[in-house]
Amino acid sequence: MRLKFIGLLAGAFVFLFPFYYMLIGSLQAEPDPSVSGAFPNPGNLTGRNYGEINKAIDLGRSLLNSGIFTGGVLLGTLVFGVLAGYALARLQFRGRGLVFNLMLLIQVVPFQLLTIPLYVLIVRSYGLADSYLGMILPFLINSTAVFVFRQYFLQLPAELFDAARIDGASELSILWRIAVPLVRPALLTGVLLTFIGPWNEFLWPFLITKQQDLQPLAVSLSNYLTTVSARAANPFGAVLAGACVLAAPAVTLFIIFQRQFISQGIQSGIKG
Repeated sequence: MRLKFIGLLAGAFVFLFPFYYMLIGSLQAEPDPSVSGAFPNPGNLTGRNYGEINKAIDLGRSLLNSGIFTGGVLLGTLVFGVLAGYALARLQFRGRGLVFNLMLLIQVVPFQLLTIPLYVLIVRSYGLADSYLGMILPFLINSTAVFVFRQYFLQLPAELFDAARIDGASELSILWRIAVPLVRPALLTGVLLTFIGPWNEFLWPFLITKQQDLQPLAVSLSNYLTTVSARAANPFGAVLAGACVLAAPAVTLFIIFQRQFISQGIQSGIKG
């Protein structure tokens, strides 16, 4: 038992050390990238790096852009994911199995392979460059979320849906009044699984946005590294400060919903 505890403690230390090092590095007045820099002199700690990165890229605006981008993706994931998951689980139509298999096939296609055709379609055909909609559109439907919602809808008793149809309820009414309230854990799981992707997404927003006031924080930090950091007093600390700000919402979300996320993961494993 003691060896197991020591092993878990060592694993937790290995996992948390990069976050600790990032936080300490963001507070150092003089950069120290060596291992000894993880235990700095208290006199070398300062908050100036946060002011430096905020002055260079406007953290508030970049965070707002990341929030709008991520919020739009989450909204599309929930709305279209629930509708598609319900249709694949509870509606009978020709080609349903083929649609489901194609959806699974999409998950093995790397997004990088679709970047060029998506760029041509959204920028040249739709004219959505430098816009929030242009950033959100390729991620509006998440096949993984559709799969999760479908599996939850399949677990509901068919008698509930048959009784509602006999009473004359429409499919949308059945979905909203019966199915969705019973799969609320799936909604939380879908949000948690989807959030981290668009929040940390770099490649697509970098390609689609050229205006700095529209760029998410991940893109703004990259631009800072390539353009402004050479003139900064402590570019290492400023970049780590920006990384801490970028990681904070994701870490906070996980801490708040950790209990629900773990419990739903265990239940899904048992049911599967």
